[in-house]
Amino acid sequence: MSIVLSIDNIAKSYGLVKALKGVSFDVPEGSVFGILGPNGSGKTTLLGIVMDVLKSNSGDFRWFGQPGSPEQRRKIGSLLETPNFYTYLSAVDNLKITQAISGRGSEAEINEVLKKVNLFERRRYKFSSYSLGMKQRLAIAASLLGDPKVLVLDEPTNGLDPVGIAEIRELILELRDKGHTIIMASHLLDEVEKVCSHVAILKTGTLITTGPVEEVLMDEDIVEMSAADLPALTAALSSWGHQVAVNEKTNSVQVILPKGTASLETFNRQCFEKGVVLNHLLLKKKRLEARFFELTNN
Repeated sequence: MSIVLSIDNIAKSYGLVKALKGVSFDVPEGSVFGILGPNGSGKTTLLGIVMDVLKSNSGDFRWFGQPGSPEQRRKIGSLLETPNFYTYLSAVDNLKITQAISGRGSEAEINEVLKKVNLFERRRYKFSSYSLGMKQRLAIAASLLGDPKVLVLDEPTNGLDPVGIAEIRELILELRDKGHTIIMASHLLDEVEKVCSHVAILKTGTLITTGPVEEVLMDEDIVEMSAADLPALTAALSSWGHQVAVNEKTNSVQVILPKGTASLETFNRQCFEKGVVLNHLLLKKKRLEARFFELTNN
């Protein structure tokens, strides 16, 4: 898998405050990469550095295997701050101004980017008539001018109502399916869990962990089982050396194993051989919220 962004030991200080402390990770091509952390964790600072808005004190980064350059940055669309659009102008006219100022793309692309963000039918409406979600979609349309391979979005759902959040989540997944790599900073665990394929978790400028969301979520295997004869099931599992947690309310048991070691087929076969017929067998994951607090509170 190709790497679109490689970050190597980036550090940044503001006086005595260390905003970033030697952060390193890679962003794979075609991923939705979430940079997750509470406010003050260094997310926005990191995005500012890789977009050449800020300078790091040490470390470096590479886009597409090359040091940052104007040519490389033309392959990257970004939304780092709240965009400024004219409320009395339409989406088309606002994007014409954005294109003229930025020099990215051409006027001929405007209708295409509006189609990508599902605003083409409302392209002649004034910006003032747009919902919060539509305004954010127009901002993302502006970042798509020039057909960048990568989009860098800082808190793309910040301040939106639930409908607007759902709209932006859906749009991010659509853009991924159309071949864009998306790097997004967020403090919302649920947002990262629902749209990201990869994640890096920051805490006060320190990288806590990074990797595919599935791997970061699951630091242990939790196998949940139930049977008509729960005592027999518990006894069988205990005889194999498992620590068994019984939930009498749900009439089920849980066995916790090291990550990646649970085999549902083996549990099912062994229980059957012991004369215990399972009526429920499930491999569960820790939700990102539980895993996140585990990681950041250590």
